[in-house]
Amino acid sequence: MWEFLRLLLAACFYYSGLVRLAHSWTRRAGKRLIILNYHRASGEHLRRQILYLSRHYRLMHLNEALEELYAGEAAPRSRDRRIPLVLTFDDGYLDNYSYAWRLACELRIPMTIFLVPGYSESGKYFWWLATDYLIKHAKVEKVTIDSMIYYLAHSEYRRALTVTIDSHLRYATSVEERETFLSAISHALGVSLPCRSMQGKTDESLPLNWAEIHEMARSGWISFAAHTMHHPLLRYLAHASETWYEVAECRRVLEQHTGRTIRSFAYPIGKVEHIGSEGIRAVKMAGYDWAVTTIEGVNTPQTDPYLLRRLPGDDEQHWLILASELVGLLGVLSRYRKKR
Repeated sequence: MWEFLRLLLAACFYYSGLVRLAHSWTRRAGKRLIILNYHRASGEHLRRQILYLSRHYRLMHLNEALEELYAGEAAPRSRDRRIPLVLTFDDGYLDNYSYAWRLACELRIPMTIFLVPGYSESGKYFWWLATDYLIKHAKVEKVTIDSMIYYLAHSEYRRALTVTIDSHLRYATSVEERETFLSAISHALGVSLPCRSMQGKTDESLPLNWAEIHEMARSGWISFAAHTMHHPLLRYLAHASETWYEVAECRRVLEQHTGRTIRSFAYPIGKVEHIGSEGIRAVKMAGYDWAVTTIEGVNTPQTDPYLLRRLPGDDEQHWLILASELVGLLGVLSRYRKKR
């Protein structure tokens, strides 16, 4: 019902001309850059979203768009007066190759993917997806964590177990601590997580491998940027040396594989409380020119280049809702929905 109401309002805004009016006002409000933050690329609405965006916005690779944003007033201006917009995909899921890349080639649309090289090398299941998978496929009736017994037949225990496992993985003080816990809880629940090396049908939620990344890079429609080696929350890492490794080694490995300079970085999870001052310091020292967050907003030349804003992209969202949200007409409703 809530989604239907949003769609109905978005349709009213669009077909009444309010979206066009708001878009025109935004375009005259000064230099700005919209960066959309997607993850998956399997939703039925992604094609329609991109078709809409390509008509009304100037779609660009991230580095090119940021160079233009921070260029001085004396720099040559594009004859295309549409608002620049960048499509970014975090993490590097397989469906970014099987669907998003093929869509990019077909529609001739540039996209930027933030990669986690450790997962491309190992082919392992992403840790933030593991909790739901483990509980759904558990082979035991109960499990003990930190002296607490969880009975999986009861929904309240399963919900509590979800919070406990996710907290251990999310707030681990090192990648080793996280992986050790993940291995232990997988064993305790009797579950083997999916991996690219497993036989059978490939799960689209698994990571891209290097062969796919190389193929995408050669097309010219996909550019790549860094997202740490193993996707820890930088603020919670206990040692600055590991923060540095996650940030700097990611750049080195990606440059080695793509043959291109990696200039942009995305903080894992990406809110201020997940980044920390040491994370920002490591990004600057590693030589990145820019870093994006998941703090919602539109960027101007005054935006801190190491705390760039992004707006959430949703591959399952109707294009009419996207059109209204980008010009601020559904902002209040969307914020209310997220608080519920």
